[in-house]
Amino acid sequence: MLYEELRYVHEDCERLEAAIADRVLEDPKHIRNRLVRDHEIATFLSRIQQQSARATRLYTDDAEARTQEVQSLSTGDPFEDFYKQLASIKDFHKRYPNEPVENLERAYKRGEAGGPGFAGDVDGMFTGEEAFGRFFDVTMLHEEYLNLPGVKGVKKLTYLQYLDIFDQFSPPQCPVTRQDKMTEQFFSYVGTLAQYLESFIRRTKPLEDLEKLFREFDDEFDQLWEEDKVPGWQAVAPHTNGGAANGPVTEGTGEGVWCGDCEKEFSNDNVYNAHLTGKKHIKNASLRLQQSAGDTAMTDSATTTTTTSAFSLARLKDRALASREHRIRKLASTMSTQRSDTRVNVERKAGMTDRERQQELAALYAEEEQATLTIGSKDAENGGEDGDDEEEKVYNPLKLPLAWDGKPIPFWLYKLHGLGVEFPCEICGNYVYMGRRAFDKHFSEARHIYGLKCLGVTSTGLFREITGIQEAERLWEKICRDRAVVREKGGGEGVEECEDGEGNVMPRRVWEDLKRAGLL
Repeated sequence: MLYEELRYVHEDCERLEAAIADRVLEDPKHIRNRLVRDHEIATFLSRIQQQSARATRLYTDDAEARTQEVQSLSTGDPFEDFYKQLASIKDFHKRYPNEPVENLERAYKRGEAGGPGFAGDVDGMFTGEEAFGRFFDVTMLHEEYLNLPGVKGVKKLTYLQYLDIFDQFSPPQCPVTRQDKMTEQFFSYVGTLAQYLESFIRRTKPLEDLEKLFREFDDEFDQLWEEDKVPGWQAVAPHTNGGAANGPVTEGTGEGVWCGDCEKEFSNDNVYNAHLTGKKHIKNASLRLQQSAGDTAMTDSATTTTTTSAFSLARLKDRALASREHRIRKLASTMSTQRSDTRVNVERKAGMTDRERQQELAALYAEEEQATLTIGSKDAENGGEDGDDEEEKVYNPLKLPLAWDGKPIPFWLYKLHGLGVEFPCEICGNYVYMGRRAFDKHFSEARHIYGLKCLGVTSTGLFREITGIQEAERLWEKICRDRAVVREKGGGEGVEECEDGEGNVMPRRVWEDLKRAGLL
């Protein structure tokens, strides 16, 4: 039975590969159908990995059982195990007579039972505002951001402004100070935002190796953290005033005065001095002093160790927040196209009336329904007869010409006739002819003759094998000059002949002289 199980696993993997090939050959136009295709392929790839792991386990862990099974078939009665398995199959069907038989050949075909479930509920993955992954929907996160400590008292940011700065966490773009970031509310906000962006990219790009991408983000953050280069989270040595120095700005824009107790930047010294008498600054300064006093109250022998451990604990909290901020920045940079499209969409909808929005929504639903019906009709046609499966798609990766039966010609015939050699013709508008036969034939076709007439050429039979415009013009000028020379020298009597009323043939010059003399 182990070999039968292995055979089934290999068969299932091959059918999954064929199903993936069928999906890859499709080119759906609607974004919803493209997402359904990508999620189905991702599901098939995941199942291939599971079946491969199962086969590996059977090959490695059950090697002894497989050896025993081979010995029983080779040394004993070969039909004994066969009849045992046949008896078990008959017994199963006696107990379950109406059990349907699984058609493995069509198990992964689109439109079969369970087929639509391969992609999951794509319609339920996205909100109406996201439009199947085309735009962000961060309206709830915008409301949560406006309620953060440090943002409440500031001028309210619009949704468009929030789309520009939601991945910026340093002054002056973000009014949240480093001290306000230590609150549970801000920690929950950045976690929710990072989770939404990660979920969005997983839903819109199921075929990309996102785990590798996230590992690269983490490795980059670890390197920046070790080098103390994470924006806004540089290590600050503890001071007697609570761990931050006042005076000239060491953070922010670098153009004003920095208050270390409040972690806020002021444009000039007068504003900074007025801020020092404020209640908020006095409260923050007292908290810093109390923390410093608590640290200095320890014994002298444990002072250095305790300060270092407290500083390390604070850095662990900083690292957790900085890691989420870094993840948000990298994800926003990766999905910059969706971000810009979201901004354009919000601006466009802001200038629309409610009736126009309803009409646009109805048109979107109609387009989606039409695309779904088209896919369903194709599936019904393909699933009608087994004989139509071969005609369902023509596998032609080399783009070979089609024969009379609609199938690509053999590759050896393609090479024999030289159909892979290109012959361009400038007179035909730089049209490229594939193969010598088609190239030789085109000189008498309408396209080439029309091109020569556009150049003023009337004797097209003399221009065979001529494909360049300048070459044809030079040749036609030479022919015209030669004809003019012949006419001037009186030559060409044997070229142009005339006949009188009695049937006498004579050169045109003689005929004209006789006509002028009235002898004809």
